[in-house]
Amino acid sequence: MKSDLIKKGVERLPHRALLYATGMPRTEMNKPFIGVATSFTDIIPGHIGMRDLERFIEKGIHTGGGYPFFFGIPGICDGIAMGHRGMHYSLPSRELIADMVETIAEAHQFDGLVLLTNCDKITPGMLMAAARVNVPSIVVTTGPMLAGHMKGRRLSLVNDTFEAIGKYQKGLLNDSEMAELEMCACPGAGSCQGMYTANTMACVTEALGMSLPECATSLAVSSKKRRIAFHSGVRIVELVKKNITPRKILTPKAFENAIKVDMALGGSTNTVLHIPAIAHEAGIFVSLEMFDRISKDTPHIANMLPGGTDYLEDLEYAGGIPAVLKRLKPKLNNALTVSGKKIYDIADNADIVNSEVIRPLNQAYHKEGGIAVLKGNLAPDGAVVKQTAVTNKMLTIRGRARVFESEEDAMKSILADKIKAGDVVVIRYEGPKGGPGMREMLNATASIAGRGLGESVALITDGRFSGGTRGLCIGHISPEAMEGGPIAIVKNGDIINIDIPKRKIDILISNQEMKKRFASWKPSKPKINTGWLARYAAFATSASTGAILQDSRSKIQDSK
Repeated sequence: MKSDLIKKGVERLPHRALLYATGMPRTEMNKPFIGVATSFTDIIPGHIGMRDLERFIEKGIHTGGGYPFFFGIPGICDGIAMGHRGMHYSLPSRELIADMVETIAEAHQFDGLVLLTNCDKITPGMLMAAARVNVPSIVVTTGPMLAGHMKGRRLSLVNDTFEAIGKYQKGLLNDSEMAELEMCACPGAGSCQGMYTANTMACVTEALGMSLPECATSLAVSSKKRRIAFHSGVRIVELVKKNITPRKILTPKAFENAIKVDMALGGSTNTVLHIPAIAHEAGIFVSLEMFDRISKDTPHIANMLPGGTDYLEDLEYAGGIPAVLKRLKPKLNNALTVSGKKIYDIADNADIVNSEVIRPLNQAYHKEGGIAVLKGNLAPDGAVVKQTAVTNKMLTIRGRARVFESEEDAMKSILADKIKAGDVVVIRYEGPKGGPGMREMLNATASIAGRGLGESVALITDGRFSGGTRGLCIGHISPEAMEGGPIAIVKNGDIINIDIPKRKIDILISNQEMKKRFASWKPSKPKINTGWLARYAAFATSASTGAILQDSRSKIQDSK
């Protein structure tokens, strides 16, 4: 066992003394050492239930014949970090989490890892670490929150609270309704209720084969989640004994499966950052083009929030990810999972309880999957849109550019009712380097939707979006403005042409005019010059390569 490096031999007497100092019995010394990375915190609803799940994981590890050691990993709630300086830290935290798991796992020579996670950047950070360290690992996602309820109507955080701000300012909601809404929207523990980033990544994790079947959708408050946590603890010891490491599961075929499930569910655009970053740690190259190719061949079969009407609890009661795999089986690869079962076995044993929530392929909500990748003279390296959350009338538009140098500047104009039908809001210098940290624009997109402009105003940015964003919102424009991408030279009044079916996004100016503008362009001064964010900005790469850090770029190129 790997842990023998810290516990066997005369020279390890001091190491054993320190281990016994923790209260560890001598009888446990020869068992596999299992590190349990937990992102418990009592400020994130998706994580407040982890103390309970830690107990069940611990019981499972002991039952399986291992010995657990718990260690903490930081977590950020994107909802609470939204709209202020805190959002700069969200995407960079993914890299910190991966580094921290690697650090603790290698420093203490764990034989295996259980990764207890839930929210937006924590799950991909944990998966990146698993692929990098490559000791047997299993992921337990804590699960979604129940829908909120108010006056007989179901509620979700994103669709009902962020968009409520615009409705309130338009006089569509009063003070008492707002006060009731903020108390009812989030009834307790769990990740936000729609197919937003946290739940999308949980579904992707299960589709990758890195968590047990049914883990992704089982509700945070359910006893089922506790049982999954227990069985994950048992299973990690078996994975150690059989030496089934993450890279045996995280294969090219597994990543194809994960993207197909993502497209079928209409998941968050943030997966276009996270899946390539995880794949890279496994030595696999996943391109933007791969997302678009798979999307064109994968029907959108689940009408989930924010673009649709169904909640994660609906998907759970309809059969969860195993039922989705059953629908998609003709298009999937028969890859291995941490359960020991292959994808086809899981699909064959699944029950599809509700065919409206998980439709047959020939009755899909959309012929194509959730995400489209656009290119053109405005985004030579690509841009990303959740096409299933765009109304038909907005799939092809031409609009007037309204240019802003930051999210804050854009919000001032949106809240002052200066944005009108036919405008294309352009928010730049919000990319990985320019932000820094590639902030989510949910405040802006939700305010546009809340003001009734969701079917007449587009928003484009080199930043990114929440999984809860809906409408014609195009992010990840690459190259970003800070690196001299064409978005940097857009001017107020320029006509922007967007054609999602043709995968095009262009600024309608001549090549000569574009060259003239670039000749006089100078990059904006960095917004933040100190601390972790300044270091992140110095090494962050393009959104088109997953916004990984620069010291890994050569590996990406080598793997192409």
